[in-house]
Amino acid sequence: MTLQSGLDALKQGRYQEAIEILEQFCGNCVDRNSPDYLSAQMWLMKAYQSTGDIEKATSLCQKLMVSENPQVRSWAEQARQSLPKSSATQSSSAIQKTGRAATLGVKLAMGGVGGSLALASGVTMTLLFGMVLVLGLSLVLILGSDDPLNGLAIAIAITLIFNIAAFFLSPFLMDLTQSWLYHTRWVELAEVESLSPETARIIQQVCQQKNLKTPRLGIINDQNPTAFTYGSLPNSARLVVSQGLFTYLDDDEIATVYAHELGHIVHWDFAVMTVASTLVQICYLVYSTARRLGRGGGSSKIKDAMQSAALVAYIFYILGTYLLLYLSRTREYFADHFAAETTGNPNGLSRALVKIAYGILEEGSRAQEPSRLIEGTRALGIYDPKAAASTGTAYRIASDPQKIGRVFLWDMFNPWGWWMELNSTHPLTGKRVRALSTYAEQLGLPTEFDMGRVIGEGKNLNKSKLYGSFLLDIVLYGAETIGLIAGLCMGVMLFSSSQNPALTISAPLIGLGLGILVKALVMFPNYKQAPATDILTLMSDPYASPLRGQPAKIAGQLIGRGDAGYQFGSDLKIQDRSGMLYLHYASRFGPLGNFLFGMKRVQNLIGEQVGAVGWFRRGVAPWMDLIQLQSENGTIVNSYHRFWSFMLGGGSIILGVVLMMFLSSR
Repeated sequence: MTLQSGLDALKQGRYQEAIEILEQFCGNCVDRNSPDYLSAQMWLMKAYQSTGDIEKATSLCQKLMVSENPQVRSWAEQARQSLPKSSATQSSSAIQKTGRAATLGVKLAMGGVGGSLALASGVTMTLLFGMVLVLGLSLVLILGSDDPLNGLAIAIAITLIFNIAAFFLSPFLMDLTQSWLYHTRWVELAEVESLSPETARIIQQVCQQKNLKTPRLGIINDQNPTAFTYGSLPNSARLVVSQGLFTYLDDDEIATVYAHELGHIVHWDFAVMTVASTLVQICYLVYSTARRLGRGGGSSKIKDAMQSAALVAYIFYILGTYLLLYLSRTREYFADHFAAETTGNPNGLSRALVKIAYGILEEGSRAQEPSRLIEGTRALGIYDPKAAASTGTAYRIASDPQKIGRVFLWDMFNPWGWWMELNSTHPLTGKRVRALSTYAEQLGLPTEFDMGRVIGEGKNLNKSKLYGSFLLDIVLYGAETIGLIAGLCMGVMLFSSSQNPALTISAPLIGLGLGILVKALVMFPNYKQAPATDILTLMSDPYASPLRGQPAKIAGQLIGRGDAGYQFGSDLKIQDRSGMLYLHYASRFGPLGNFLFGMKRVQNLIGEQVGAVGWFRRGVAPWMDLIQLQSENGTIVNSYHRFWSFMLGGGSIILGVVLMMFLSSR
């Protein structure tokens, strides 16, 4: 297909044919800065507009507006004037804006939301620093220092030097990473003002009030909406957003996102997180180093000491990771609070969070792989993309905010939400929107998301169904680990009484196998009577669990892979009229079969209309463990999650029994 044939089709009014030709031409073009490629992109935008696909036309126009070619940028600026609002921006009308506070800067009570930022930062940093100090001291002493005080001084010096270097150098390393991976373009405040006038006013207002230097402002040419900040000192901070933020959000919503990021700068959050992350990484570095030395040569005393140090370092690393996640969640609450106070528009930030989720979902539906930008900046970004599927799904079709609110029931009331949040860098969206709604009430504003109704509905949920078996489910969720540990303890006890070493080896395997089988019976119930449903209905179930799979049948289109940046990924994305969901595939041949399926078959399935049967699960990110997939042309794909659970569980038990019989007979 040539560029000229695409132009000819466009001129003759064969718009769909022109789109197919131009899309294929752009996909085959190697040089994305060549005149032919840019020309094809410009005409493709016109073709989209001619077919009424305003969303794609707007998205492509936004990309051309940040082109390195000044003529293309100028053309795109003019072309934008002819574009009506896309559904991405029109959809904001689904939520009627309630206005903002008449006076900015009104102090808002947090009501215990998020705890104390100063306390969280202080405790986390103190504990992490103490962990690293203890590890540094132990290593110095293990290496044979005759002077403990000298060893203490060396450990403190090493810790301080490493952290100070990381503190000041990490922003420059991040700059290089951003430039290399995402081609961040650094811009002046005037360009941000042309895209969002209110944002420029907010930046100037905050910097003047807090006596800050204007952050270095960056824009990434990516339509996935996100924003993040990093640096070492407030006056050297970087504030980066993606182009998608300006595509999916209105002016006032963009301003609240920038205010949120400015809150991180004012609170020194990025600096604290930089140091805290470094301390956790040191723990892991000490663990890996000590473990390697413990396996090497040397006296048994030194090897035992190294192995002990490795164990302590690993425990500190796990504890440090959870402390870091807690601190990360706390800083998000306080940045939301700062944005609400600064802009007087907490509802605007609530809207922004929901529309960012919607934008991530929309862009994901157009791409065959998840965005590397969104995945790579997950911990830094304003929104956890793992949570986008549920919120974005609700917003996608909901003309009534109550439908969006119902999706938040799981965040607010399901105990699994609290449990899963422990492993998340961000609070669950429902909890953030609830906090922002309380700020709106304090400002005398109506709330756009009726969280009071959501709370009322949550109080009427079946408590026994929510909490009755939760503790048991937590045990079952870790059944394989518990079975392994219980088997190991049993083996040691039996060995001490019978002196039979076979029991020490076989008992943990049998315990592991039993744990896997028990968990599998709960995770994979009978699916023969799986009801037909849609994705939004599944997302709105407040009782959903990551453990107890809910059999379901859904129908939709396969739109891409579910593995970020992995061209041979075997997981899939399915989209129906109500939203998008990840499908997890398991080959009967294990990891090798997954690889071959991803390499040979997935690409041919993308774009097909399919029916899927599986077990729906809800965590921070909802997904379905696939049982069977059937395309409209008759292709059938079977998945074997339950099969592998029974194989691994039964195999572990059989292996344990065989080893016990074999070793006992010798």
